[in-house]
Amino acid sequence: MVPLCLLPFVGTLLLSIMGRASRNGLAAIALLPAMAGLVLLARVAPFILRGGVVEWHMDWVPILGLEISLRLDALGFLFAGLILGIGLLIILYARFYLAAGDAIGRFLAMLLLFQGAMLGIALSGNILLLLIFWELTSLSSFLLIGFRSDTAAGRQGARMALAVTGGGGLALIGGLVLLGTIVGSFELADILASGDIIRASALYPVALILILLGCFTKSAQFPFHFWLPHAMAAPTPVSAYLHSATMVKAGVFLLARFWPVLSGTDLWFYLVTTTGLITMILGAAVALFRHDLKAILAYSTISHLGLLTMLFGFGTPVAAMVGVFHLLNHALFKAALFMNAGIVDHETGTRDIRLLGGLATLMPITATLGLVASASMAGLPPLAGFLSKEMMLEEAGHTLWAGQFWIVPLAAVIAAMLSVAYSLRYIVHLYFGPRPASYPAQPHDPPFGLWAPSALLVALTIAIGLFPQTLTAGLITSAAAVVTGGTAPPFKPALWHGVTPALVMSIVAVMIGTLMLWRHGILLRTWDALPLPDAKRMFDRTLDWLVDRAKDMTQAIHNGSLQRQLGLLFLVAILVGALGVWTGGYAPGTRPTIPAPPMAIIAWGLLLAAVAAVVKAQRQRYLTLVYISVVGLVVSLAFVYLSAPDLALTQISVEVVTILLLLLALNLMPKQPVRLSSNALRLRDGLIGLAGGTAAGLAAWAVMTREPNDPISAYHWANSYSGGGGTNVVNVTLVDFRAFDTFGEITVLGIAALTIFALLQPAARGPSGQRLRQWVADLPRSPERHPMMFAVAARLLLPLATMIGLFIFLRGHNLPGGGFIAGLVVSIAMLMQYMASGFEWADQRRRIDEHMLIGLGVTIAALTGLGSLFFGAPLFTSAFGYVTLPLVGTFELATAMLFDIGVAMTVIGAVMLALAELSHISQRAEKALVEDDGPMDIDPAKLRGPRS
Repeated sequence: MVPLCLLPFVGTLLLSIMGRASRNGLAAIALLPAMAGLVLLARVAPFILRGGVVEWHMDWVPILGLEISLRLDALGFLFAGLILGIGLLIILYARFYLAAGDAIGRFLAMLLLFQGAMLGIALSGNILLLLIFWELTSLSSFLLIGFRSDTAAGRQGARMALAVTGGGGLALIGGLVLLGTIVGSFELADILASGDIIRASALYPVALILILLGCFTKSAQFPFHFWLPHAMAAPTPVSAYLHSATMVKAGVFLLARFWPVLSGTDLWFYLVTTTGLITMILGAAVALFRHDLKAILAYSTISHLGLLTMLFGFGTPVAAMVGVFHLLNHALFKAALFMNAGIVDHETGTRDIRLLGGLATLMPITATLGLVASASMAGLPPLAGFLSKEMMLEEAGHTLWAGQFWIVPLAAVIAAMLSVAYSLRYIVHLYFGPRPASYPAQPHDPPFGLWAPSALLVALTIAIGLFPQTLTAGLITSAAAVVTGGTAPPFKPALWHGVTPALVMSIVAVMIGTLMLWRHGILLRTWDALPLPDAKRMFDRTLDWLVDRAKDMTQAIHNGSLQRQLGLLFLVAILVGALGVWTGGYAPGTRPTIPAPPMAIIAWGLLLAAVAAVVKAQRQRYLTLVYISVVGLVVSLAFVYLSAPDLALTQISVEVVTILLLLLALNLMPKQPVRLSSNALRLRDGLIGLAGGTAAGLAAWAVMTREPNDPISAYHWANSYSGGGGTNVVNVTLVDFRAFDTFGEITVLGIAALTIFALLQPAARGPSGQRLRQWVADLPRSPERHPMMFAVAARLLLPLATMIGLFIFLRGHNLPGGGFIAGLVVSIAMLMQYMASGFEWADQRRRIDEHMLIGLGVTIAALTGLGSLFFGAPLFTSAFGYVTLPLVGTFELATAMLFDIGVAMTVIGAVMLALAELSHISQRAEKALVEDDGPMDIDPAKLRGPRS
């Protein structure tokens, strides 16, 4: 189960690493996950088809009862088989379809990422995990649809797909969370066993509507259908994959997955059936009048998705079984047809059916494949599409809508005749119509590698049509049993059932559809004359209106004033806190206080004086920075006094790093800024600051004067050594008990560093760079810019500080220290090199890429945390043991050390990235102003003297 789900993601990683391999090499790498996945499915097929279920569970957040669960039943088996099987053929097709200039490695990597997300939906046994994969399909399909980002159509199609399916995904999140809340579990097995509870809940209507919104947007149901035709801007292999077995089938799959617990009510019937009926007719009607081959197929996909939605909406076991059967048949003929359209485009240079015709004699192999696949789409015998269409018409024939027996059958016949019409148009106008005077390119059949994948799908369509019981009965019956939550009804597809109402309806649809093709020109002119609404234009206008309103709101709330934003933030925090105290009541704490020693009072007075000095000297930036450093020093001493050496070390290290970075930054800014605020605004800010400080002080007083009631720290004290292998409770908490929090913090730190990089990159260019150079030119310069003693001392301190950092790192698990502090100490040593010997000198000698350091640090921390999962332990659980070596003795080894290495690397990388960007700005600003920026102001060229 786990390998099956991870295979495509491993393939994505391999393709990213092997990006410079040959086309055949890249295609071979991309084929391996699908081939291996199909082998794994084949191994469990006998067990699954007998009604078995393969499950795998692993603790995710045990305290909340959340698990990472995978579940493979017959429905998931069918869907996973389509994803992998058609995906395999799409990769082969893409190898020959994509042009030499296309980035095939990047394309295949994104395709496998999408394939992995779709497999995750099919195999998820926990609905929260399903939501993660659901959103990943939206993101990865965005990349695939926008693969040709140099075209406006590609960019717009990708944005539209992401906006619609992403919006539906938000609704789905709400619906599935409500579903889990009703049941009291997010496990799929528990939810599927609680149908009566769900349908009886007062939250059922809300949950159903939200879930249906997610399904309808993903499967392009009316009125969300318009995004799918614009997704055809993607390369044809993407279109073939999205329209047949993956993206658009995800919503239908979810309808089938939750059919046992959501269907069976009038609300389900009318919402799902009506939406399916409208979509089925609308998609078929529009497909008949499109001229782009892919547009015809895209709207036909919308129509068939409506058909599937309608079948599941009927709410009967037989209709659900027919839906499962047509899901398989549609995947086969639709993938073959999109490949066929791609071949025509590839060989003739156009997809416009008006510029084509008479291709049957010029491209006989392509024409044969297109004819058979289109006939299956039209529902003509003896093909697979005919079988599921007849079964659909049979079910529609005895379905009542609002008490009327004729509405659903009539709508089904209308959709069927339109389906016949556009399918026959694809065949006749493309392959048997009159030849144009000339083609954009000379048509001919493509190489074997381009038509073979579609040929295999066409062969399966014929085989299933002729031998449905032999080839599909076991799979469809077992999958339908999963959908219905019980025993599947009898599966009896046949090419001849006698003269039945369904056969009569089918004959009528074929006859009228043929007549519509004969009179297509008249119908087309009538269609063009109709004042039909344009869904895309409506979407664009709606989106523009929303963007305009968002801009208005943003400009009203956020006018660029940092003081205003901080003031609002503090006011809201103060008001929320005051409201909590007012409504919840406040009782003074009973914990006795202790007298403050004279030194603590002096330090407290020094702290207040430094704060007042910061306010007073706010326009003198350097002096303000000195006062701020005093504040940090006093806080560090307070931590020492309160027996918190780890916090003291962290505080003083952070203080030194930030002060030094600010000093370097101030070098690039005016010494005294302009006045930022009027007296009234300063008074306002002062009052808000006093209120915030008072509130924070009162909150601290309320906590410190109370006796803790079963504090969590007691658990940490009791289990630090036995559970984490360390006597330093603070460090063990950071790298073990709350390692996930720490991982989040270093991730944020890395993101902050990258943000600094992005903000400072353009600082020395354009108008800002001109102002900067003017400011630097006016700065008074010290006659001794890099003092010799300072430079020598800094270089001597570098190895010493590095050893101290290593010492602090190694002792951190049992004594004050750890990766965070060690990273800061090493960063301080690096900072000193820049300050002592100059930016340019130090920058030329750095050998470490800061981006890579941050990435490796976060990756090492993540892999360390994930490693515990492979041993059945919760995420970020650490392991430790004791090793005895000769001469060395007994010492401890803990996996938390690897996590701490990641922390240290991220810290160093973040500091060095900020430092490097500051140095680059300074270099660019001073390049034309300073001839000699070497260490100790010595030019080696001057020491050599004139040449003889």
